[in-house]
Amino acid sequence: METNREKDGNELEKVRSLLGSKSKDFTTTVDEKNIIVVKEVLENEGYDELNKTAEVILSLFHTNDEPEIHIAYGTIVNEIKEVSRSYKEARMALDVGKIFFEERHVIAYSTLGIGRLIYQLPIPLCKMFIKEIFDGKSPDEFDEETLTTINKFFENSLNVSETSRQLYIHRNTLVYRLDKLQKSTGLDLRVFEDAITFKIALMVVKYMKYMESLDY
Repeated sequence: METNREKDGNELEKVRSLLGSKSKDFTTTVDEKNIIVVKEVLENEGYDELNKTAEVILSLFHTNDEPEIHIAYGTIVNEIKEVSRSYKEARMALDVGKIFFEERHVIAYSTLGIGRLIYQLPIPLCKMFIKEIFDGKSPDEFDEETLTTINKFFENSLNVSETSRQLYIHRNTLVYRLDKLQKSTGLDLRVFEDAITFKIALMVVKYMKYMESLDY
């Protein structure tokens, strides 16, 4: 668990009181903003129960309708010596979640998808990829209207009619925007392969910006 503020001193006690006094559960702090829970999972329990526990913990930290906490969990392990691996997975899930799934406050290592792969790419390789695809430009340099159009087009599985309806624009206007984007990037988002390339490029740029922010 990572809180977005300096702890007021009772976060750890809140979590401990929620989990109860089960002898095999262990809760501790890492630093001012991070708490670790090592939780016993019974034989008839699985990831559904872990997710429910995470959601209940999340509800403890609501402030002004916005939870000031992110929670991630790794895979269920069978031996104590494997706990460190699960912790590393949870740590990665926390970072990947903040980069690619900002709207989600609870995230599992097993649901990271392509974000897990991108997170492990070396930055020089990412820069080479972006330069190759966009010839030195960056997809986040597009104006707000273009980015909104792109994201809505992806949300609607490359469906022109549904995208134009949700954007409240004429179909021809959307086609014009997609044509304009194709001229500037060489990628036609109506073509599946080009759409995949563009989507991955947007994710790579997000990852690069996140890693740059850690350097400052």
